[in-house]
Amino acid sequence: MRTVASSRLRPNGMELQLEAFAQQDGQVIEGVLRTPDASLWYPILHGVPCFLTGPMQPDLTDFCSRYGLPKPVTAQSRPEAHEQAKTNQTFSDKWRRFKQYGLQPEHKEFLFGWYCKKLGLPDLDALKAFYRSKQRVLEVGPGSGFNTRFIAENCPGEVFALDVSDAALTTFENTRDLDNCSVVQADLMEAPFLDDTFDFIIADGVLHHTPNTRSAVEALYRKVRPGGQFFFYVYRKMGAVRVFADDHVRQNFMPLSAEECYAACEGITELGRELSRLNASITLEKSIPVLGIPAGTHNVQRLLYYNFLKCFWNEAFDYETNNMVNFDWYHPHNAWQHSDDEVAGWMKELGVKSYTFNDSNPNGISVLLTKPTV
Repeated sequence: MRTVASSRLRPNGMELQLEAFAQQDGQVIEGVLRTPDASLWYPILHGVPCFLTGPMQPDLTDFCSRYGLPKPVTAQSRPEAHEQAKTNQTFSDKWRRFKQYGLQPEHKEFLFGWYCKKLGLPDLDALKAFYRSKQRVLEVGPGSGFNTRFIAENCPGEVFALDVSDAALTTFENTRDLDNCSVVQADLMEAPFLDDTFDFIIADGVLHHTPNTRSAVEALYRKVRPGGQFFFYVYRKMGAVRVFADDHVRQNFMPLSAEECYAACEGITELGRELSRLNASITLEKSIPVLGIPAGTHNVQRLLYYNFLKCFWNEAFDYETNNMVNFDWYHPHNAWQHSDDEVAGWMKELGVKSYTFNDSNPNGISVLLTKPTV
């Protein structure tokens, strides 16, 4: 945690005072953030301020003992925290295992090409220019931090990353050398920033993993300044067979331990690999509306992937990373799917008039909105 960035943190609008216990290379590695009356304090662990409460709060016994601190008195956690804690277990495990995801050269062409599509931009130069136009950016759900790093390398101002899971710790390690980048661990529903703060907020593939996607959209929307932009990507509700298969597999895989679920996904990953390596296509002259399958030429692996069973495979990734993508789909406790009309309804309810749905892939909805100035 960089000292200068601590002034931006305002949980429930409260100012905080920084006390550093251990520092390294200009970063506070361990310390506390206290309210002015000292009634509440939040730990800085491994360089990351932690604002988690209730069932999501880490065990602070050793931390308190090391620095002679009383057990922290924190604000009451929200009722959905127990539900969110279950999803956290999935993603904490995932990002402890895949710390270099997106940072490897073979990943970047695919991932940043996809970001261009999601944001409606023509190429990587336009993506860099997009971030050069921002002064204060928040990425929610950064995972390994590969995109946070890209943003901070191109943004002339401040960049923050927020994650509720141990991905925050991975992101910190992968961005700690960047002077304009800070990471916090917090529930996005209780993001420790004032409303109307950020020029741009990005939440890519995150909000559908909360107890209520619509509420998560609104919580982050409040943090965007008037005239600022907000991007989010959520799962699109697929055809009937795919929805059935998703629900069936998830109900069987979700109760498994992370290790058991990775193993259970291996057959699905192998199916995706072998279908992909067929490199075969078929052409349908007629659509199948009842299943959501359009007419046209379809790659066989993509046809099954989008309409029958998520069996991800991409040759840019090794086997374990491909298997992780399938694990990411089937293990989380929450993984909501939404329709375009439903998301458009959220825009109307929030009073958003300027927004686009960018066509990045069939099984997701990419939304880029601008917050009204009045």
